Amino acid sequence: MIIASFSRAAILAAAIAACAMPVQAASTAASSASSAGSASSGSVSDSIGASSNSSGGDKRVAAGQYRVIDIAAAPGKPDTVRMTLHAAAAGATGEFTLDVPNRALAQRSVGKGELVQVNAREYGYEFAHADSKQAFFLALEDNWYRELGSRKVAI
Repeated sequence: MIIASFSRAAILAAAIAACAMPVQAASTAASSASSAGSASSGSVSDSIGASSNSSGGDKRVAAGQYRVIDIAAAPGKPDTVRMTLHAAAAGATGEFTLDVPNRALAQRSVGKGELVQVNAREYGYEFAHADSKQAFFLALEDNWYRELGSRKVAI
């Protein structure tokens, strides 16, 4: 169980480090992963709004490209933007909202009309700029997100 937890935590740290930072020396990547996590990731339940054509508050998102059709301040979430994304593929009907901390967009913002690439991952969803494939935000499944929290450990 400890090995499985370590593996999951290691996968998350690597994914967050890859998403949040430009290529840096290996010595700084590990130490920066935990601080990058707060700016470049969030839980699925806090970040993704239910699809407009789903019932019961479903927060599943199909992988693919989505066009940003609206951007506004996220209600009740300071320093966070709410993007409304609509599936870009011909005949696709999926639409959902995504709340992203402003810090996650500090290096490059996302504007209305731009395409965002959504990739389904074992840990949740990766959101990237469609043109560069550079990830800017991770929406982590709640059970994965909980494992990122700092905890006191008695030795």
